[in-house]
Amino acid sequence: MNIWEIISGILLLVTSILIILVVIMQESRQSGLSGVVTGSNDSYLGKNKGRTLDSKLATVTKVAATIFFIATIAVNLGKVFFK
Repeated sequence: MNIWEIISGILLLVTSILIILVVIMQESRQSGLSGVVTGSNDSYLGKNKGRTLDSKLATVTKVAATIFFIATIAVNLGKVFFK
């Protein structure tokens, strides 16, 4: 194993754990019957969704998934070009 495989393996491991933790921390998007009765879009949090913790966690999830995707492609291309 060369240094490239070790670094990329660690990056993949860290980003996968980060994605798992951030997804677990997010609230469920299923409102069930309470959303039908109360109208969940008319709340204060619905109007300011961009500023909530759940919105920030969704952004972190998107960034971590992008890093994971690019790192996975880089690992596979590295194996092809750096035999």
